[in-house]
Amino acid sequence: MMQNLREETASPNNEGILRRAIRAAIPQGTRTSVWLLKLTIPVSFAVFLIDYLGILAEIARLVAPFFNWFGLSGSASVVLITSFFTNIYSSIAVMSTLGIPAREGLILANMCLIAHALIVETGIQRKTGSSALRMILVRLSASFLAAWLLNLVLPAQPGEILSGSAPVQQNFTAAFLDWLKAISITSIKIVVLVNLLLIVQKLLSELKVLEWLVKPLHPLLRVMGLPSQTGFLWMVAYTLGLSYGGAIMISQSEEGKLSREEADLLNHHIAISHSQLEDPLLFVAVGFSIPWLIFPRFFLALLYVWARRFELYLRQRSHSYAQPVSG
Repeated sequence: MMQNLREETASPNNEGILRRAIRAAIPQGTRTSVWLLKLTIPVSFAVFLIDYLGILAEIARLVAPFFNWFGLSGSASVVLITSFFTNIYSSIAVMSTLGIPAREGLILANMCLIAHALIVETGIQRKTGSSALRMILVRLSASFLAAWLLNLVLPAQPGEILSGSAPVQQNFTAAFLDWLKAISITSIKIVVLVNLLLIVQKLLSELKVLEWLVKPLHPLLRVMGLPSQTGFLWMVAYTLGLSYGGAIMISQSEEGKLSREEADLLNHHIAISHSQLEDPLLFVAVGFSIPWLIFPRFFLALLYVWARRFELYLRQRSHSYAQPVSG
């Protein structure tokens, strides 16, 4: 009898919470999805065009001498430049066609994991309170710093080539249809995942679960130099990445649950180290070791956050010294 009573009283309440979560999430999720699609589709189409016209390969040829300083060839520059404008799937697809040596491929994988989808993901970070130019500089500098360090420590692996097939030359119609199929799938994923994520986030907030989930992370957040308020968003970025997890970041920033400085510190970390589940596993599938794909980015993210905190500390001290002393 008591069990039946609990079910009768709990069920309507839970349904009410779910309805409130959906009502709060869908309008916000729709706005965020449209904003992401307005950014993603034009960038993707522009990359498709410059790749098809051979412009991307020409850019890569010009920058190849610079890449040699980091243990990378001209072919590697094609992969990295592709990753700047697209996602990890595209980067691996290009890498697998070029016969990249395994050592070079591991360096390149870390660079792509840090600096992929620059335009789309920088747009998300700008909307959550960070300077777009600064985020681009953080990600580019961290990617080349990672390459330089890995080039110093990785042992030589002569003759070991990543497996892959030769690229297939397509006519424009076939290539366009392939792009259209890929961007359609991506667009559907964005709309569905963004709305689902926001519903889950609102539901967890209504049920007061967020604090319970994040509390065990507080010691780790302190080590990383991140405010405790960023714990849930840090988890989202590490599991889902910036493109999809960005919807929740934007939501919490707009609702005032995260200050501009807190969001900026988090952005300095996740600009370098995010999506630590799916993206590294994609590279594992082509033969790389997962610790080399996770830990370099994590430690670089720590370095950049503490450097940012030190910069803010110096600015604060400078500002306090500049204040006139009242008589």
